[in-house]
Amino acid sequence: MKPSVFRAALFDLDGVVFDTEPQYTIFWGSQCRLYRPDIPGLEHIIKGQTLDQIYDGYFAGKPDVQEAITQGLNAFEQQMKFEYVSGFLDFVADLRRNDIRTAVVTSSNQPKMSSVYRQRPEFIQLFDAILTSEDFAHSKPHPDCYLRAAARFGADSDSCVVFEDSFNGLRSGLAAQMAVVGLSTTNSAESIAPLCHLVIPNYQGLDHESIWKKLQQKFGLLHA
Repeated sequence: MKPSVFRAALFDLDGVVFDTEPQYTIFWGSQCRLYRPDIPGLEHIIKGQTLDQIYDGYFAGKPDVQEAITQGLNAFEQQMKFEYVSGFLDFVADLRRNDIRTAVVTSSNQPKMSSVYRQRPEFIQLFDAILTSEDFAHSKPHPDCYLRAAARFGADSDSCVVFEDSFNGLRSGLAAQMAVVGLSTTNSAESIAPLCHLVIPNYQGLDHESIWKKLQQKFGLLHA
C-alpha cells in the first residue's frame, strides 16, 4: 500500500491515548505470579491481547481463576488513572481542526470504557467513533477491527493511519494495509520498528502535517 490522502486517524487506547500500560503491567504481574508462576514474564507476553484471548491461552479450564481475575481487574480499573500520552490532546485537536476523522479502536470492553468516561468526561468529544471489543468479529492481530473503523468513515485503507503500541495491534494495522505509527510507550522502539512504518515516543511537537510528511518520506513518496 501507499498512503494517498490522510482522512482518518485510528487509535488504540492503552499505551496510545492513555499512558496506562505501566499500571496494567503491575496488575497482570501480580495475577500471573499468583496463577501462572510457571511462565515468568507472562504479563509482558499478553500485552495487546483481549481478556478472552488471555483466558483461552493461559487460564483455559479454570473458571474460578478467570472469575477471580475478572473481579480483580474490574476493581483495578475502577481506581486506575487515565493520563493522556504526552502531547496527545494537542495532536488530536489539530486532526479535528483539519477535518481528519478520529476513532478509538480498542480491545477494551464496555465496563472498562465506563470507567474511562467517568474519569475523563471529555473523552467522547475527542473522537468521531469509539469501537470496543464488542464491535469486532475477530480480535487483533486480525485486521477486522481497523477495517471496520475505516468503513465507519467510508475511508480506504490507504487513507487511514493506525497508532498502536502492542505487537498484536501493530500487526493488525499492517494486516489492514494501513500506514502504521508505533508508539514506544509499552515496548522498545527497536522491538516495534519492524512492525510499523514510523516510531514515535509520544505526540509532543507533532501535528497532522508532520506525521503525514514522515510517512510519505518512509514510503518514498516525498524526499526528505
